[in-house]
Amino acid sequence: MSTEVLERPDLKDADTGPEMFHYVRKEKIAESAVMGTFVIALCGEKFPVTKAPKPGSPVCPACKEIYESMRA
Repeated sequence: MSTEVLERPDLKDADTGPEMFHYVRKEKIAESAVMGTFVIALCGEKFPVTKAPKPGSPVCPACKEIYESMRA
């Protein structure tokens, strides 16, 4: 028997540094939250939806720029 300690890796939703939320297709959010499938954000990040943003939450700058250019 071994008494070696195994470290558990830290898991993040996406590799964006501090917690940021991304723009994804609306119809994919519920499916991802329930089934655990991955969504693709406008910026190209792939991740499962695990949290809902609250008002004032930080948004991925790349997603925001792409979204705003689509609205113009």
